[in-house]
Amino acid sequence: MKVVLQRCKKASVTVNKEVTGSIDNGLVLLVGVTHEDTTQECEWLAEKIAHLRVFEDEGGKMNRSLLDIGGSILSVSQFTLYGNCEKGRRPNFMSAAKPDQAELLYNHFNELLRTKGIEVETGIFGAMMDVELINDGPVTLILEK
Repeated sequence: MKVVLQRCKKASVTVNKEVTGSIDNGLVLLVGVTHEDTTQECEWLAEKIAHLRVFEDEGGKMNRSLLDIGGSILSVSQFTLYGNCEKGRRPNFMSAAKPDQAELLYNHFNELLRTKGIEVETGIFGAMMDVELINDGPVTLILEK
């Protein structure tokens, strides 16, 4: 499982001109699932993301977590994170999990975050989405388990 995490001041996702998820201060997560992923990867990543200290304290150091600041998450499914561009000119997505498996794990991951008391907004799995964000920092990290 791979997550691109971006700290944001504001973010939203729109599907067919309708906003399906919107947050203020928090994190945008682009979430990709591969064939070998299980609920264990979801659990590890949810725990890591909830407690990852990427928000600044009063001294300007990244010492505060999403839970510390009461921030939200905008989670967007992103199978293209497993695009392989080594050969040819077109990405190969063979490493991405099949949609049924990916959707189950993506939903489980989001539920795990919610059980930690985090507000989680989402797009629509498998849909064409427009993601808009005001990146804070910018702070962008890639987490993989």
